[in-house]
Amino acid sequence: MKITYIHQYFVTPDNPGGVRSYEVAKQLVSMGHTVNMITSDRSLNSNSDWCHTVEDGIEVHWLPIPYSHSFGYYQRIKAFVEFSVKASLKAALIEADVILATSTPLTIGIPGIYASYKQLAPLVFEVRDLWPTVPISLGIVKNPILIKLSKLFESYIYSRSEAIIALSPGMKNGVVKSGYSEKRVSVIPNFSDIDLFSSNSGKFSKVDKWNFDGPLLVYTGTFGMINGLSYLVNLAQELQAINSNVNILLVGNGRELGYISNLAKEYNVLNNNLFIQGAIKKSELPKLLATASMSCNIVIDNKEVWNNSANKFFDGLASGTPMLINSGGWQADLIETFHAGIVTHGLTLQESAVKINKLLNDKEWIDESGGNAFNLAKKYFNKINLICSFEDVLAKASAKKGEGTYKCGLNL
Repeated sequence: MKITYIHQYFVTPDNPGGVRSYEVAKQLVSMGHTVNMITSDRSLNSNSDWCHTVEDGIEVHWLPIPYSHSFGYYQRIKAFVEFSVKASLKAALIEADVILATSTPLTIGIPGIYASYKQLAPLVFEVRDLWPTVPISLGIVKNPILIKLSKLFESYIYSRSEAIIALSPGMKNGVVKSGYSEKRVSVIPNFSDIDLFSSNSGKFSKVDKWNFDGPLLVYTGTFGMINGLSYLVNLAQELQAINSNVNILLVGNGRELGYISNLAKEYNVLNNNLFIQGAIKKSELPKLLATASMSCNIVIDNKEVWNNSANKFFDGLASGTPMLINSGGWQADLIETFHAGIVTHGLTLQESAVKINKLLNDKEWIDESGGNAFNLAKKYFNKINLICSFEDVLAKASAKKGEGTYKCGLNL
């Protein structure tokens, strides 16, 4: 198949951020398919023209569109719209059997639909977050006219898609609620890259600069409103109050980095039992999690947000690290069912601190829970199996253009 893959925030393992699209595209190339990735170069000093590179066989077309997690609302909208327009024109020129567009932002559907129309190729749309449902539920989008228009836009993108890939059962339910056929929605969650974490071990060198003892709870990812990292600052304060030896390390960046840092200073936990490190490359993550006693996926207390399929959850499982979940939802259910960590939803901060302190000082519990986490990753979130499912969805969509049905190109 000739696949045009549109993802505004594509990254390789040499950069911070999620590498789902990179891994999917790389494996599709290894299966014999041609993949043209349409994406953006988000560095603030980018040039003005398209740039082409080949990344592990992936033909990557980079459009300079400056973007940062620190951008305000209107700056982000501007970046989304500019990419949508220019990516539409670029994608329309590339021969394709199938178009794959992955959100967020939802505006990624615009170049997906346009390229589908120009190439007479079916569109497969990947839903990574339920937009506009999430911003509406959080009160970010309040104008009733804007809400109506955004929902109509969402439904229109779905209606133009031959198939939809959702990253969690909750996301699938959200798509189906919009009126889309359940039979044409496939759930393919983020995957656990067991090979990456088994081939990389050793101590994360940056930890040495803090010179702390005791168990380590690690958060990796975005410092954003949805992540609600004030929870970990409050937890650090409670751990300090019970004289716990547990330390918390936050790794990443985002719009709320300054707020979280200042809050940690105010609560007198910063560089005492809570530490902050800038974003790291994906390739550095195995050593970080090998140093950790437990990893975590922290979000605000909102049911729509619980449907997330965050990379940090699957990375933690792949590394054999117990997981801390502070929400309800499908990930919490998995952790409790497979005894692969701790779920603190419904507990007070004090109760959570006592429980975490007790279990992270129990080596037998850490080893057993970590083993359960690894087994969960291996059984349900195997990267190759899930990418084969991805290929199957694309092949069935491509068949609408007259191509035959493809089978998984890897020996499992």
